[in-house]
Amino acid sequence: MSKLSSRDEISPDFKWSITDLFASDEAWEEAFAKYSKEISKISAFDPLTVENLADCLGCMEELSKNVEQIYVYANLKSNEDSTNTKYQGYTDRTDALISAYSGAVSFIEPGILALDEKTLLSALENEKLKIYSHYIKDILRSRSHILDPRSEKMLADFYEVCAAPDTIYSMLNDADIAFEDAVDSKGEKHRLTHGTFISLLQSEDRTLRKSAFESLYSSYYKQKNTLAAIYASSVKKDVTVARSRNYPSALEQALSAHNIPVSVYKELIATVRKHLPLMHRYVSLRKKMLGVDTLYMYDLYTPIVKNDMTNIKYEDAKAEVLKAVAPMGEEYVKKLTSALNEEKWVDIYENKGKRSGAYSWGAYGCHPFVSLNYNFNVDSMFTLAHEMGHAMHSHYTWSNQPVIYGDYTIFVAEVASTVNEALLMEHLLASTPDEGKRKYLINYFMEQFRGTLFRQTMFAEFELMTHEMVERGEPLTFDTLCDIYLKLNRDYYGEDIVLNDEIAWEWARIPHFYTQFYVYQYATGYSAAIALSQRILKENGAKDYIDFLKGGSSKYSIDLLKGAGVDMSTPKPVENAMKVFESLIDEMEKLN
Repeated sequence: MSKLSSRDEISPDFKWSITDLFASDEAWEEAFAKYSKEISKISAFDPLTVENLADCLGCMEELSKNVEQIYVYANLKSNEDSTNTKYQGYTDRTDALISAYSGAVSFIEPGILALDEKTLLSALENEKLKIYSHYIKDILRSRSHILDPRSEKMLADFYEVCAAPDTIYSMLNDADIAFEDAVDSKGEKHRLTHGTFISLLQSEDRTLRKSAFESLYSSYYKQKNTLAAIYASSVKKDVTVARSRNYPSALEQALSAHNIPVSVYKELIATVRKHLPLMHRYVSLRKKMLGVDTLYMYDLYTPIVKNDMTNIKYEDAKAEVLKAVAPMGEEYVKKLTSALNEEKWVDIYENKGKRSGAYSWGAYGCHPFVSLNYNFNVDSMFTLAHEMGHAMHSHYTWSNQPVIYGDYTIFVAEVASTVNEALLMEHLLASTPDEGKRKYLINYFMEQFRGTLFRQTMFAEFELMTHEMVERGEPLTFDTLCDIYLKLNRDYYGEDIVLNDEIAWEWARIPHFYTQFYVYQYATGYSAAIALSQRILKENGAKDYIDFLKGGSSKYSIDLLKGAGVDMSTPKPVENAMKVFESLIDEMEKLN
């Protein structure tokens, strides 16, 4: 059993180049001091007028860019090692800075709404204001949900309080919680961490899978009441903020922010539920191919065919990803190659205290950063493709949009990441003549559908149900949360699997539940990505797709995707994705 390295023991060759954001902690301190003072200069534009609006928004962009860089650096450093109290202090200070910034600019949206609308719309033809047209019209769309300046300031001042559930959960989950080693059928111990959990569940050794499963969930069970209280507080926060802004529900507020119709969320659940017999059929196939009398939840990740793609070195994974994205064009491949090599966007390996999972993040004015916990398997290779999809989306957006549109919604973000995964799968299937490896990849592809389209929709349904309970005044306790989650698992996975007791509190280990109504976008994004990857490969759709990556938030998400060739306002992309899933099941059944 290998020892988990400390951060200092990891070679600089495997770490991201965070000095590209700030050359040193001292440089960060200087920027923090400077912009802590300069935030107040935005007040010179209060009250807003049509004449000073362009200058006010320009000042806001400058402050936003620099405050974001300060915030991102502090959090990236903290994520490198969450036990490092110095950077915990940095994140606390930047939370206060973000709160101060939010309060300082809180007069802008109500100030815009206070202007005469006819005069304002006419002024958008002015050269200085023209660039802000979409931003301003979007604010006007949200008129009934933006409060008076005093109330907006009050909500902004509560930023740190509202962030508390996520912060507390992160500290508990990443720094404080510990797992007992998993033990295999020979009695040998295996280190169990957030980063190794899924790889242990993928083991052929059923004793090891069961041990890892029970060890991890027993640790969460020991914290059950604390975890339930943290999650309930998060949901209550979502509902309270939505009500304060005159939304009928937390869901409507979350989706309205980016003009996503509520029907998209609810139709996703309805469409996936309609196709649950496909998931039940896949579970039955899994049980048959594993050759077990009883299928348990810890059997869901192990391949149903022999894994002929083991011990994938990071350099090999990188090479496959670069080959897979070749249909994107020379410019895309060249930039991705540079990002993975000399520019060092990626922090590759796990270390003590490092944030679990993988993510892409960054700030306008620098390149994106990608955190991995690379584990030498196929899943890690696909994670690399996924996160670099996010990173390239950020690169194209920041290179082509002004600060005001230099972000993109999560709704489209998950499209960009999953297109890369879909291209990687198509590349591997096309370049793998070996029947054993092909069967393994088909299994892996089916698992992507299970884990992304079905599982994330189940998560989305859980979120919807818990928020609706709070909106009805019903309590969220550990027992009620487990009852909801267990029933959803029964619905989604069917009768051919035994639901271990521990699966009832799986909700307690899902960090994304602390960003309200986030996870459904994995499912919608996956559906859109299947369609877009096919356009790129078969219909010369790369140019439209790259234009989509460049769009940032300059248009609404639904419209950006329509420009790329996918209409997510209809159930068609999800229906089409289900046809692909069904064809994979058909092929695997014929091969066996």
